[in-house]
Amino acid sequence: MSVILSIIYLIATVTFIVGLKKLGHPDTAKSGNLIAATGMGLAIIGTIFIHDLQVPTIIYVLIGIAIVIGSIIGWLIAIKVEMTKMPELVSLFNGFGGASAALIGIVEFGNSDIKTTSATIVATILSAIVIGAITFSGSLIAWGKLNGSVKSVVKIPQYNIINNLVIIAIIAASTYLVAGSIDNPIFLYAILTAGLLYGILFVLPIGGADMPVVISLLNSLTGIAAAITGVLYGNMVMLVGGILVGSAGIILTVAMCKAMNRTLFSVIFGSFTASEGPEGTNKALGSIKSTTSSDAAIMMNYATNVIIVPGYGLAVAQAQHVIHELEELLVSKGVNVKYAIHPVAGRMPGHMNVLLAESNVDYDLLAEMEDINPQFNNADVVLVVGANDVVNPAAHNDPSSPIYGMPILDVENAKHIVVNKRSMKAGYAGIENELFYNDKTSMLFGDAKKMITELVAEIKNM
Repeated sequence: MSVILSIIYLIATVTFIVGLKKLGHPDTAKSGNLIAATGMGLAIIGTIFIHDLQVPTIIYVLIGIAIVIGSIIGWLIAIKVEMTKMPELVSLFNGFGGASAALIGIVEFGNSDIKTTSATIVATILSAIVIGAITFSGSLIAWGKLNGSVKSVVKIPQYNIINNLVIIAIIAASTYLVAGSIDNPIFLYAILTAGLLYGILFVLPIGGADMPVVISLLNSLTGIAAAITGVLYGNMVMLVGGILVGSAGIILTVAMCKAMNRTLFSVIFGSFTASEGPEGTNKALGSIKSTTSSDAAIMMNYATNVIIVPGYGLAVAQAQHVIHELEELLVSKGVNVKYAIHPVAGRMPGHMNVLLAESNVDYDLLAEMEDINPQFNNADVVLVVGANDVVNPAAHNDPSSPIYGMPILDVENAKHIVVNKRSMKAGYAGIENELFYNDKTSMLFGDAKKMITELVAEIKNM
């Protein structure tokens, strides 16, 4: 039986790797997801039915019920979730993964005799509990920030000192347990509570502009927690799956740190720059120049090169399909069109890529920040749709700004700039955007879907 199960696990592992590879491109992402899901299903079936344990029938019944209920809930969420809610869903999934690892650790701790169990096993159990707890509570706070139920920035006096004291206490208490000095479950639950507290304290002070980094980091922690449980049970599928998620999350976290001008060290120890509301609103930035869909359409219709910068406002308005229609219309008129994608545009890594892929935008038209920035000098028109902080020149010009030093899209270098926003409300970082006051910028106020639809209609009549 163990040989058959090993073969099943090997097949599942291969499907994970192939699926992850295919997820790197929109054209193959769907098939990659199905391949990985099939491998996971195969691993679950093998784990449940191929083993040497004597399992009561009622356990199989309960497992079956749990799988059916979970599958139904997951399916309903998947078909109903809106693109604007996708980051929140990712945060919840991260949290559930962490909670699972923590629960497994608690169960195994209860099944172990701490005074006779090897220190390695105890350390593994505690690692699963602590990392799982931090991931769970931190992800819930991130979820609350994303949906607006938790304030974007919650100021905690001396929060770095408090955070460090909590994590030191967790490490000290865990070391005490590993040493076998005490086996009181109350001590374990104290560590669990401290882990939950640290997750909350870690995410609460973080500003909205930094949330993509946080989501990526929490995702990697979920993978690490899963890998730890794989070690605990000697389960190769859990181990490999966790390693893949954890390593991919760490790589993405490093990329997000670079995009936000952060170091991984500062991310881990919570040294984020929290935004404190609009900065520079007292200084004269200039005047705002508004435009109409007709005037913007004329500019784009007679342009040679147009760059579209999508942001969270595009997702909120569900305007990804009409922006694709605009792009196709311009291309049919001989205009060169590109999409400029900032690594942290939206509310999670890759948010804009997923959004545009949903409307079948050609992946070759999506240009990453490093590739598109030199092209802004030759852009006749840049259309910014719902993006804010990622195009704010304050990142270059204002040392007092919370986003100072963050790499941005160099939209200000274009010949003409059209910014579509509902209002002059500040972006997620809560600061004024100098781009809106640029002499080359025209503000096209209104809902993105409505205004882009008008642009399409105007260009069709030319």
